[in-house]
Amino acid sequence: MSDGYDVLLRDGGIAHVRPLLATDREALHELVDRSSARSAYLRFFTGGRNTAHAYMDRITGPGYHGHALVATVRDELVAVAEYIPDGEDGGTRREDGRDTADLAILLDDAVQGNGLGTLLLEHLAINAAADGVRELTADVLPENETMIRVLRDLGLESVRHAGSGTLRINLDSSPTPELQAVVEARDHVAGRASLTRVLAPRSVAVIGAGRDPGGVGHKVLRNLLDGGFAGPLYPVNPKADQVAGLTCYPGLADVPGAVDLAVVAVPPQQVLDVARDCAAARVAGLVVVTSGFAEAGRPDAEGELLRICRSAGMRLVGPNCLGVVNTAARLNASFLPHAPARGRVALMSQSGAVGAALLDRLDVSSFVSVGNKADVSGNDLLEFWEDDEDTDVIALYLESFGNPRKFARIARRVAARKPVLLVKSGRSGAGDRAVRSHTAAAATPDVAVDALVRAAGVIRLDSVHELIDTARLLAAQPLPRGRRVAIVGNSGGPEAMAADACERHGLVVPELPAGLVKARSAAALGNPVDLTADALADEIGAAVAALVGADEVDAVLVVYTPPFGSGLEETRKAVVAAAEHADKPVLACVSGHDGLIDGRVPGYAYPEQAVEALAQAVRYAEWRTARAAGAPAAVSTTAATALATTSSAGEVRSAAREIVGEELAARPEGGWLAPGAATRLLACYGVSLVESADVTGPEAAAEAAAQVGLPAVVKAIGPVHKSDVGGVRLGLRSPEEVRRAYEEMAERIGSEMTGATVQRMLPPGVEIIVGGVGYPAFGPLVMVGMGGVTAELLADQSFRVPPLTTEEAVEMIRELRCSPLLYGYRGAQPADVEALAGTVVRIGRLLEDLPEVAELDLNPVIVTTDAAVTVDVRIRVAPCDPQPSPLLRRLR
Repeated sequence: MSDGYDVLLRDGGIAHVRPLLATDREALHELVDRSSARSAYLRFFTGGRNTAHAYMDRITGPGYHGHALVATVRDELVAVAEYIPDGEDGGTRREDGRDTADLAILLDDAVQGNGLGTLLLEHLAINAAADGVRELTADVLPENETMIRVLRDLGLESVRHAGSGTLRINLDSSPTPELQAVVEARDHVAGRASLTRVLAPRSVAVIGAGRDPGGVGHKVLRNLLDGGFAGPLYPVNPKADQVAGLTCYPGLADVPGAVDLAVVAVPPQQVLDVARDCAAARVAGLVVVTSGFAEAGRPDAEGELLRICRSAGMRLVGPNCLGVVNTAARLNASFLPHAPARGRVALMSQSGAVGAALLDRLDVSSFVSVGNKADVSGNDLLEFWEDDEDTDVIALYLESFGNPRKFARIARRVAARKPVLLVKSGRSGAGDRAVRSHTAAAATPDVAVDALVRAAGVIRLDSVHELIDTARLLAAQPLPRGRRVAIVGNSGGPEAMAADACERHGLVVPELPAGLVKARSAAALGNPVDLTADALADEIGAAVAALVGADEVDAVLVVYTPPFGSGLEETRKAVVAAAEHADKPVLACVSGHDGLIDGRVPGYAYPEQAVEALAQAVRYAEWRTARAAGAPAAVSTTAATALATTSSAGEVRSAAREIVGEELAARPEGGWLAPGAATRLLACYGVSLVESADVTGPEAAAEAAAQVGLPAVVKAIGPVHKSDVGGVRLGLRSPEEVRRAYEEMAERIGSEMTGATVQRMLPPGVEIIVGGVGYPAFGPLVMVGMGGVTAELLADQSFRVPPLTTEEAVEMIRELRCSPLLYGYRGAQPADVEALAGTVVRIGRLLEDLPEVAELDLNPVIVTTDAAVTVDVRIRVAPCDPQPSPLLRRLR
């Protein structure tokens, strides 16, 4: 953090936050000189500026022991905030031993009111909690109402004490759900404000607009004019007096008005100078369509472009992009060959070619081509589109995640209101590891993406075509309330295909009540409803209307093969009229025709297309219903109670971290934990193994078997996959058999075997694997699957992003193809699924608490009628960089 990080302010501006340096002394004195007498009085009380100057000397001197952050805006230091732990800098520690610190802040008058003070106090509190400081104390003058309000609304528990002329406010620095909620709300406001002048600018400059109609800059200007942008347009080109009938200016400094958005279409070697000109002119946002940066092997130039923009408070779209479009604002600041049609879908694409192809098939509210994604990303656009009244559906084409954990947090909130569709390229290429656990072998990066977006309620699609099909349905029709589909049309074959597709996707095609659909002649009225090729448009329309009104139906799929009956146009009109006031989705398969019918009913060329889109809508509606019902996103009450029976969550985490810390201290590069250490680590989270003993010789193995009980199991220590090398022997009925098993095992495996574990043989049950893997970018994943030696062969697994509730763990278990074995398959006694779910939840908690756990396998966990007992465990730990707190608001 020594270099600091950029943050968004409430008004959409950008500040840079970093630790205080001794070299900041002069800038701090200048800050004091700029401060009003009242600001100095409210911060330093009666001492005013004199005290302030002495204070700045002290905090930049060698004896300062506080923790201070400074903020700069446009490279000028505008704020300093600090906490000083009691007992340091002459302070005293509280008698009750609680770690406390004094809190203080000074802001430049020019930046007050834009949220910078609140943000700095948030970050100080988060840092203090991480440093073990549990209470922050601020002494405030009663008339300093602004500071009192900021501290009250910070999101931390606070207590006030009236003193002699001051008000003492004590803040508990422990993160709370309230803090998380207000931090997300503030981040959302700032993120939306930062893009408002990019996607809804009051004025636009096109830098590099030339006379050549084939030039990129000219195309951008022409699109802005043809699109009817209402604000001032400023072509900038030193070699032209006029472009497209508009006065052209030699430089941005010559433009007569303020510029919100600048589109940069100059050669790559000129872009940085143009960006500096935009910074001097206080432009709010840049769209750099020019290529030739990181994608062309010039990452340093792209980094410098971003630095210029961040220092000046400008948001950057691109470089190497097509531009931006907002159809509601009549803004087409792009060089697209065709003007996008206005619709209700907001679209972001990391690929220009994919974006252009999507715009040919989708009507959009806005479109952003992010190109190299140096700054503005999908996370930023989700924040903007969440509240956009012109957007009902959000569609993203991504080639990479900049901050996947933040994406998941934002998307989960946005998806509760609007569907978020994602096509993520790069499904293959897992990357090799020298040694893998079963879980790590299965948990490829693409599996991590799937688990991440599933937890967030994002609809992930395999192709651009599927994205178009699904977006059309969600933008034009209400969400289905269930899985029951009525199929009606004039072609029995395609209707049967639609019914088959429904079954494959888990949708239900129920038998309809007799007399619900009345027809002049029909081949079948049950469901599908085949009205035959002779059916006229009004008959099809009447059947659709009847099905829309039926309580037994959640969605209606019309299947029509032209030109039979009344013909294509009349039938389309009849379907649209019947669906006009429907409160459930109506969609159509019109053979050979794709696209919206009269802007209302989504049409598909093939039945499978229509059903796939409907199935996506059903699954999304079910996720949203479950979320609205209040399913918690944290550890469930049952799991939390189990973890807290003997100690608090903090004590559990502390004990576990001590075990991992000891291992990494002994082996800084990390490695597989010894069985004893792995057992102790699991015990911290209430996961116990079958009684066992680690031994290093045949005689010790025989003695251990007598202690743990017979029949016994002997497992080699050392090999990763013991069964593959003859390192597991089961059902040993005497100490002598155990002794021989150890000797034969040692002879077979050789020096790789460093000992053995002796366990009591468990009664038969269902063998399950519970595992985990940690990714530096995505965070941890939890896995449950079919266990034992068939774990990788059968590949029957389910993944989730922790933390998990018991209900979510049970859902994971039910997804397994082998799950009937746990629920009483063919008359067998049901296994203890709740106990297995508890183990899954505990492992999720362990992975959340310990990012150093890189791989973990409990394999097998034997699930019997009354327990879920872990038989074998492997845990690999590795050093990792500490992850910043998710509460710490910052730009990537």
